[in-house]
Amino acid sequence: MLYYLKDLTEYLDALNVFQYQTFRAAGACLTAFLLSLLLGNKVILKLTSLKLGQPIRTAEEVHKLAELHGGKVGTPTMGGILIVGTVLVSVVLWARMTNPFIWVMIFVTIATGLLGFIDDYQKVTKKSSAGVSSRFKLVFQFVVAFIAVSYLLHRPDTSEYIGQLFIPLFKEPILKDMGWFAYLFLPMVIVGCSNAVNLTDGLDGLAAGCTVTTTVTYALFCYVAGNQLASGYLLVPHHPYAGEVSIFCTALVGAGLGFLWFNCHPAKVFMGDTGSLAIGGMIGMVAICSKQEITLIIVGGVFVIEAMSVILQVASFKLTGKRIFKMSPIHHHFELMGWAESKVINRFWIVSIIFAMIGLMTLKLR
Repeated sequence: MLYYLKDLTEYLDALNVFQYQTFRAAGACLTAFLLSLLLGNKVILKLTSLKLGQPIRTAEEVHKLAELHGGKVGTPTMGGILIVGTVLVSVVLWARMTNPFIWVMIFVTIATGLLGFIDDYQKVTKKSSAGVSSRFKLVFQFVVAFIAVSYLLHRPDTSEYIGQLFIPLFKEPILKDMGWFAYLFLPMVIVGCSNAVNLTDGLDGLAAGCTVTTTVTYALFCYVAGNQLASGYLLVPHHPYAGEVSIFCTALVGAGLGFLWFNCHPAKVFMGDTGSLAIGGMIGMVAICSKQEITLIIVGGVFVIEAMSVILQVASFKLTGKRIFKMSPIHHHFELMGWAESKVINRFWIVSIIFAMIGLMTLKLR
């Protein structure tokens, strides 16, 4: 919306800055952050008044962990409404709304956020840690992701770009046309990332902090992909629509930082599945728009480790009857080893920063 102020430069030359993605990206970040600070307490009070408190699993389910987290019972959840809302407002204000990548990002954000809201609502009303069934959640996510990916694969101006597959260290795509495989692989990126962030969201500020480091990195990836000179110099895939997605990324950075203001330990509010599923969906879609899907394994390393710890734990128990970790996701394993919650969070943040830096290094290793 604000982008079109550039057309009024005949009246005021300073309005010319609104054509630059870097300026609008900074504006989107600042807007989302300030909106989060402004609305945060009001949202928390409203969630509290509606008695939308986070149910904690019983001692029979998690044993010692129930003692560690028992004090969190009743802390309002569904705080992801604040993240999703501030991101969308900031994007509408600062992004160029004629960009199809932006509309696909909005669609995925709203759809996955709605799924998370339904899941949270069932947990709260049933006063149970179980929400919608895993099967329903996966089917819903895959349908949303399939629709988003299919739209881009069928647009004449995006199909060739989206249909390519790149991996770090290689100058050329390893597949110039993924064909039918794109309809399977690309939705899996979105679904996998959405669930990985959801699994990471188990400690105060953990998912929010890792979201910030990941999306800062992808904001740079998107800017480079959308800039013909930069992408040509760094030998990364280029598409003129990709640069605008950096504004979506910075809006999420601002929203994440603003939410972290209230979600840091001890948390006054939890993002719930409303936030975590939406954030994961956003990041997965951003990776596709920047053609850095494989790099997401590195940049989102903490999310990947959290998800893999659950997969390995389940597989090990079913195959051998033994558990690899004291508990999964792996952040709970370290808690049960005696690490304080704040120590687990801070160290995972550090690891996330390191992964983000390694991911950025891949821009020059081609």
